[in-house]
Amino acid sequence: MSTQPEEHTMKHHKRPFAGYQAKTFLWQVSADGKIGTITLNRPERKNPLTFDSYAELRDLFRSLVYATDVKVVVVTGAGGNFCSGGDVHEIIGPLTKMSMPELLDFTRMTGDLVKAMRACPQPIVAAVDGVCAGAGAMVALASDMRLGTPAARTAFLFTRVGLAGADMGACTLLPRMIGQGRASELLYTGRAMTAEEGANWGFFNALHDSEKLLEAAQTLAAQLAAGPTFAHGVTKKLLHQEWNMGVDEAIEAEAEAQAICMQTRDFHRAYEAFVAKQKPVFQGN
Repeated sequence: MSTQPEEHTMKHHKRPFAGYQAKTFLWQVSADGKIGTITLNRPERKNPLTFDSYAELRDLFRSLVYATDVKVVVVTGAGGNFCSGGDVHEIIGPLTKMSMPELLDFTRMTGDLVKAMRACPQPIVAAVDGVCAGAGAMVALASDMRLGTPAARTAFLFTRVGLAGADMGACTLLPRMIGQGRASELLYTGRAMTAEEGANWGFFNALHDSEKLLEAAQTLAAQLAAGPTFAHGVTKKLLHQEWNMGVDEAIEAEAEAQAICMQTRDFHRAYEAFVAKQKPVFQGN
């Protein structure tokens, strides 16, 4: 029997995701392995979510913390629409027959998708065309950046099916994105936010023609993927965590985080490239 102690390192948990086989949506990884694209792919129904797709999306985002290849995630929808929300027949109907504990299991699972998206270190870019409603609007909102088209219609329509606007974190995420008054109107009325409103209010980072949307999202993703990956993960974490901090605590958290980033090779690469009058080539470590 060996007397050598077993090695337990994080490397044993890390793995590439280029070969991930999605069951409820399309998953493609770019040739360089850095950009993973999720395409919600039920275009005949405007890409609604099901119990299974909710769970698979949650599990994928949660496991991406271990990815050795994917640096950025793009989320889009097939057929000119983003996502119409929870499937009326496959989700809404069954929900009307469930007990309260079963309903709570479901609502916690949907909220868990948003938690997983915010917790995964990769920046997420949503490419939003056409219908973006209900849970689909929340997936877009939970992303780090959103690109839209003039045809994008984003509706937090929970009230239109007799439910509260408080769903999957809408009442905390949306006011921070577009302001309390605007968010209140959308969550009370359930009306669709136009693309122009979305751009003016800061929901969309930019608008593009439909035929150029995915290309623009992939270009943005490639720009992010070429950056300092570890540092991007720190930025994402602090953008999320500092909502619950006072100013002094936030400044201290950033001091500690930046000191950690200063120990990465990418920081040294940037300095060495500057001295050599070259553009830095970041490697994510």
